[in-house]
Amino acid sequence: MTALLDQIRTVPRAVFGDEDRRPLPVSGMLAAALTLGVGLAVLTTLTLLGWIAAPRTAFGQGLPGVFRTACQLWLAAHHAGFAIPGGRVGLLPLGLMILPGTLLYRAGLWMARDADLRLRLPARLPKGTPKDLANARRRAQFVLIARAGVSLAAPYALLAGMIALVAQNDVTQPFLGETLVSHFLLAFLAASVAVARTIGPWRSMLRLLPERPRSVVVGTAMAMSMMLAAGLVLVLGSIAVNFDEIQKLSDMLSPGLVGGLLLLLIEGLYLFNAVIWGMAYIAGPGFAIGTGTLVAPTGVKLSTLPTLPLLGALPDSGAVPPWMMAVIAVPFAAGTVAGVVVARIAPTPSLEAAPLWGFVCGLSTGGVAGILAALSGGPLGGARLSAVGPSPWEVALSVTLEVGVAAGISAGLANWWMMSRSPVAPIKKAVVKVAKKVKPAKPLPGHWMDATEADTMPIPVITDDWSDEHSDTDAFPRKRSEPARPGRNDIVDETDDRGGHVIYVDPYAWDRDD
Repeated sequence: MTALLDQIRTVPRAVFGDEDRRPLPVSGMLAAALTLGVGLAVLTTLTLLGWIAAPRTAFGQGLPGVFRTACQLWLAAHHAGFAIPGGRVGLLPLGLMILPGTLLYRAGLWMARDADLRLRLPARLPKGTPKDLANARRRAQFVLIARAGVSLAAPYALLAGMIALVAQNDVTQPFLGETLVSHFLLAFLAASVAVARTIGPWRSMLRLLPERPRSVVVGTAMAMSMMLAAGLVLVLGSIAVNFDEIQKLSDMLSPGLVGGLLLLLIEGLYLFNAVIWGMAYIAGPGFAIGTGTLVAPTGVKLSTLPTLPLLGALPDSGAVPPWMMAVIAVPFAAGTVAGVVVARIAPTPSLEAAPLWGFVCGLSTGGVAGILAALSGGPLGGARLSAVGPSPWEVALSVTLEVGVAAGISAGLANWWMMSRSPVAPIKKAVVKVAKKVKPAKPLPGHWMDATEADTMPIPVITDDWSDEHSDTDAFPRKRSEPARPGRNDIVDETDDRGGHVIYVDPYAWDRDD
């Protein structure tokens, strides 16, 4: 795809020259159209293979039905729901978002290279650059990243709306609002990351943020990574323990060779949803497989499940072994590590501020966990399967309290420990920041009487060979007709301060006269 975009980019340069570049919105339109074309081609190929292997009525009538099904899969890859008779479908595989996300990221890289953003706005400035200039450069970089994201996301969302109109049939009706919003957000996020990556390396992307927000972002990423890794371990362990049940469900479906490969692909795409469900299980609220069901560390209550082999990894209904409650310690451990990261990146001499920033890290972690929980679940029709997956607000509240409390305590202790080991460095750093913000005061206009005694002229030392300049008759020119006058030694010049006479003027004399 990138090679095709590079060939298109060279067309105007061959005609108009190297200096004439295509505007960024035009590049965004071309990248959006090619991204949709490549993505639909891939999904149409996979759908065509399924149409050949499965009964043809499952994908509609003929090739038009195959293309319409591929369009519906493309919309589902952006997490856009569908309306069906008696309910709606919102439980969509998150793994399917890898395809459009990768294509959009490549399109964003092409846009950034086409505009030479690395040369126009490099990530790093020379050492010694004033802080005001660095902040202005950072703001310009954010504006440029946002412009590039909108240039790709806006036409991409409009084209997706057209695909939603084409994908409608008698059974499924895509939601146009969800289609526009989901496509715009995914394209904007992918293009923004691609442009930021083009400006500088991955570490430079974090340097675009100020120190304090950067510490919260890194701490949130650390906590979420630990919890998602624990959820992945839990899911893989459950699959390994209940592999016989999963194989039994697969044999009941009898999908055949091609159908079995497609079924395995679908289960792999839903594995990302299962990892988030495992994170919700570790956090405490758990998840549901239909109304009135619950899978949590406190107990399991299930009813009739859909015939999906991956669901065979779920535990049986009943009480949970007491040692499973130990998984709740994972969010506290993640919060502890996140708090230490926050304190190390942005230490503060104020001991009471560090725990507050640790709790802010817990708030952001809870928000991200709630968003992931909302994306991983959703309805799967109507009636009993109208609620599948974890509850977003319960997951967000639990993660916020668990991670926030642990992060606040660990951030406070880590900050106190660093201050006790090297108390001068953070204080100097804070003083330098304050000194840069405070403008130096302008000096007041002075007066000649404000001079101190140290600013006066030193009294000269009189030596024996000193001669008075006024005693020299040649110092004052005289008229030619005027006779020469002899020098007089009886006249004393009171204004002379070089002959040992120093006159001190009282600057407050006029005050006493009043």
